Amino acid sequence: MTLVVGTSGWQYEHWRERFYPRGLAPARWLEHYAGRFATVESNSAFYRLPESRTFADWAARTPGDFVFAVKASRYLTHVRRLADPVEPVGRLVERLEALGTKRGPVLLQLPPNLGVDVDALERTLAAFPSGWRVAVEPRHPSWFVDEVRRVLERRRAALCLVDRRGLQSPSWVTADWGYVRFHEGRASPSPCYGRQALATWAARLGELWSSHADVYCYFNNDSGGCAPVNAGELANAGHRLGLGTSRVGPPTAGAA
Repeated sequence: MTLVVGTSGWQYEHWRERFYPRGLAPARWLEHYAGRFATVESNSAFYRLPESRTFADWAARTPGDFVFAVKASRYLTHVRRLADPVEPVGRLVERLEALGTKRGPVLLQLPPNLGVDVDALERTLAAFPSGWRVAVEPRHPSWFVDEVRRVLERRRAALCLVDRRGLQSPSWVTADWGYVRFHEGRASPSPCYGRQALATWAARLGELWSSHADVYCYFNNDSGGCAPVNAGELANAGHRLGLGTSRVGPPTAGAA
């Protein structure tokens, strides 16, 4: 298997001088980030879906091996709450096509107050083109039932495994690829993860997926520059176990 490791976003002012060198203009942060990691999860589309030209620009500014995962617009997940998904999914698909070969999975992060709706999930996943990788991150415990698992398996969509205080997702493998989000570790400084915890996660992922699977792993614990440090440490832990890992560069001087 291959751990495809990165962070949830790259445009963080508090990463200045922790991850981004002093004096580097924010307009060049994507290039700097892509010099160290081969993937990122873009959260900006969740708040406002960029135009196609923005995705095309991102693709042009990153190396050939780079992959963007994209969180779907909250208009689909939080405003419409998965109702009538054809139009918002179609708009998302049309714009993401501009990424070309750098288009990775789409993440559907559901509202924490949205209870299970198997039919709505089925319709939403059916609205995506065949072959697209879609991960689903439920945040209400009512979703963790067999009916949802069967829909995900039938649509070859991944249940997003989540490490978040207060909600631990089941370890369902519903597709021949995986998606994992790390929200908050227990090490110091908070919200960093400790190396032993990440070694345990790497071993767990290696046991869950086959040797041919891509497992996308993104760190959302951006505070204090924890995310890029922990992403590199997870990749190193996977490498020590003999797992394949995506490209990870050396730590930035001054990182927490």
